[in-house]
Amino acid sequence: MSSTSTSTGTGTRAPAAGPVLSARRRWTVLAVCALSMFLIGVDTTIVNVGLPVIGRGLGVGTRGLEWVVDAYTLVLASLLMASGALADRFGRRRVFRCGLIVFGLASLACALAPSLGVLVAARAVQGVGASMLSPVALAIVVNAMPDPRERARAIGVWASVFGLSMAAGPVIGGALAAAFGWRSVFWINAPVIVAALVLVAVFVPESRGPRSRRLDLPGQLLLTTALCVSVAVLIEGPRIGWTSPAALAGYALAVAAAAGFVRVEPRRSDPLMDLGLFRRPPFASAVLGAVTLFAALNVTLLLNTLYLQNTRGWTPLAAGAATLPMALGATLCAPWSGSLTGRVGPRRPLLLAGGFTAAGGLCMVNLGRDTAVPLLLLAYLLIGIGFGFANAPITHTAVSGLPPSRAGVAGAITSTARQVGSAVGIAVAGGLAAGATPAGLAHASRPGWLLVTACGLFLLVVARASR
Repeated sequence: MSSTSTSTGTGTRAPAAGPVLSARRRWTVLAVCALSMFLIGVDTTIVNVGLPVIGRGLGVGTRGLEWVVDAYTLVLASLLMASGALADRFGRRRVFRCGLIVFGLASLACALAPSLGVLVAARAVQGVGASMLSPVALAIVVNAMPDPRERARAIGVWASVFGLSMAAGPVIGGALAAAFGWRSVFWINAPVIVAALVLVAVFVPESRGPRSRRLDLPGQLLLTTALCVSVAVLIEGPRIGWTSPAALAGYALAVAAAAGFVRVEPRRSDPLMDLGLFRRPPFASAVLGAVTLFAALNVTLLLNTLYLQNTRGWTPLAAGAATLPMALGATLCAPWSGSLTGRVGPRRPLLLAGGFTAAGGLCMVNLGRDTAVPLLLLAYLLIGIGFGFANAPITHTAVSGLPPSRAGVAGAITSTARQVGSAVGIAVAGGLAAGATPAGLAHASRPGWLLVTACGLFLLVVARASR
């Protein structure tokens, strides 16, 4: 079942010559990885709809609730690349299984958390486990699919499942929170983790990267600092003041860390991030597109949750049900986008994604306390369609034209970009809502809907750069 490897004279590991898998086995491997990625995607958004209930249960406001979401996404974004290096060295299946275990144990800690501090810490540990799943799952899929055409279809399915999971999270979260309380959104992970562990042990072969990469600790420290400080300033800026000494120090530290990262990485023998990939315009545009798409999605989800529950007094179940059009749009269009990308390339689905996302944002720019429900549902449907069309072409654009040995790195960078976009979206939406009263939330959130519209328009630019 496990692939073997041989050592070279330089101390690196030659490509693993694992057994050739049957077509049925290859697609089973994809299904197992997709199940795990569905879990990660759902967990990124399932908490959103339960935030008001969590806030009432733990006695915290919007700013504290932002950290419940961003503690997860920031740690996940920071560690994705390092986890990919660990998987190349110690084995992808081994790291994947460790990630499932860590994620499962952290989920239990979240479900039992007695305070906000414990919940945020447990969410951060969840991010550690999730970082061992996202890039490793894509690398496992790429390794299992030697045929380029089959690999392209598999990547389309993988990206579609992940996109669908992000849209389905609020619906699942609303139903669970209404029926069993907010802690159930974490308890639900346990049976899925157990099933995934069994399936990985039975069906997924071991594989390693072409060579064993060293951990880039300076790069890891600088990247983590840049991401965490930037988002922390976005979250805390409205409270401490955008021109306060603390905020100015945060700006300086984030810029210095980012500049240091760009300077240090090209000099490392095994850099955390291959910055040379950004010289390829399609790859750079795909990364920016991933940030843009997930920022728009998370602005939509958080503003929707707070508006429907705090301003209009809807229950978590009703607020989650309101996102059903979004989930429906993503469900129908994500596989269509994957198929379309495989046939005609990424440009057409990206154009559709940008157009529908921008149209959904425009529907909400004049949001009021009594905006008609059909208009809300139309906006969510349009944004869901846009999100469904976007994921597969973004992933395809990032990895197309690269050998399998670099596809995992490209996928990891794109996954990092998604989580960065999620963290920024939550921080921006939370900043708009944090100081607003329930009656004034609709008006205060209007810049957020303009941002969603702008993100959709930017995807049109990304489409022009894709091929």
